[in-house]
Amino acid sequence: MGDMSSAIPLTDLDACGSATSVVYETPYTLAAPIGPAQPVLFTSPHSGNVYPAPMQAALCVPLIDIRRTEDAFVEELFAEAPGLGATLMAARYGRSVADLNRDPRELDATMFSDGLPRASGIPTARVDAGLGALPRVAARGEPIYARPLTRAEGEARLSLVHDAYHDRLALELAVLCETHGAALLIDCHSMPSVQPGRRHLADIVLGDRFGSSCDPRLTGRVERAFRAQGLSVARNAPYAGGYTTRRYGRPKRHIHALQIEINRGLYMDEHAITRLDGFSEIRAIITDVASQIVEIASLLSRR
Repeated sequence: MGDMSSAIPLTDLDACGSATSVVYETPYTLAAPIGPAQPVLFTSPHSGNVYPAPMQAALCVPLIDIRRTEDAFVEELFAEAPGLGATLMAARYGRSVADLNRDPRELDATMFSDGLPRASGIPTARVDAGLGALPRVAARGEPIYARPLTRAEGEARLSLVHDAYHDRLALELAVLCETHGAALLIDCHSMPSVQPGRRHLADIVLGDRFGSSCDPRLTGRVERAFRAQGLSVARNAPYAGGYTTRRYGRPKRHIHALQIEINRGLYMDEHAITRLDGFSEIRAIITDVASQIVEIASLLSRR
């Protein structure tokens, strides 16, 4: 996948506080539609697996522990989307570098040695749990860093990773709306197969923020497509959609945003972060559903 912009150098600090050169590349990959373009954008904001060396030097946990927070391989599950006429956008950096599905104002002041990198919003439960835009904890809730971050480090990640990703996402949606008169954003995620307090988790969870980010009729069509493949589906529980669906989903303005969560137990070993033998079968199912999503979205076009 292309669309690589020039890498951006900046000064960061390593674990000992010495200056070192950090280069943030374009924080996403972008694959354009092959053939006639349809008004659909698939995004995978949590499947990135790149961690800058200075960040790794500051860790007090093994890298594998923060890698277990990734939505590993999700961009591969949706890799056929461009061949169906859709655009596919995927994060390059791991979500612990900057969580692209969080409001950039969800910041934890205790993480920084010299103050917040930018204005913070009202504290949220996610921030209190260490899961803000710049996460503080790893998969098992243990602290990530051996030292506080600096304000400059935090702002670099927010501006060069988080902001840059969303600037491009917003641009892609604007182009789709200008071209087709409507757009459908599918925000693609995966979820742990075992969660505290839940005896059973569905194979697929669809989040449309209870009908506010996507026309419920579209959500229903996607639900039926997954059920036809023999998968169990839940709506809005335990995931109703995050920052992305909330920010971009405007059905009255003909922009629909739907979050898809895929149970990791279907396709990967969550501890080792490796693909299961049945990965190709799940990918085929996702491709079939994606083709139906593209077909559904073609009906949204008002031109």
